[in-house]
Amino acid sequence: MVIDSRTAYGFGARIEAPYDEAVERVKRALQGQGFGVLWEIDVRRTLKEKRGVDFRKYVILGACNPQLAHQILVAEIDVGLLLPCNVVVYEVDGGSVVEALDPEVALGLVRNDALAPLAAEAKERLGRALAEVARG
Repeated sequence: MVIDSRTAYGFGARIEAPYDEAVERVKRALQGQGFGVLWEIDVRRTLKEKRGVDFRKYVILGACNPQLAHQILVAEIDVGLLLPCNVVVYEVDGGSVVEALDPEVALGLVRNDALAPLAAEAKERLGRALAEVARG
């Protein structure tokens, strides 16, 4: 499966893997690119608890590469508002979708040229992780 720009603000792919397997593959691939998962939001469970509604399996992973995060925060202290890199996995018929927020788009909001190479590196690492997930 090819990683593509699924939205103006993110990229990802649809994969032929069940949701639970896809989530585990994403976590492993992120770790392989130097990202840790700071938090995991189970959107399905949250919507059921807070709104009483049923929703598809959907998770938001707050991924952080500490080295890049440190450099980004040194360059622009308030950019923490845009961190960490969010990655989502959700269930679709016959598989899953994995997507990442495009760091170049997010950090581009800041208009600080020092962030451009760091955003590009974060995007490259996230892209490699998602490509690994898509390959299986």
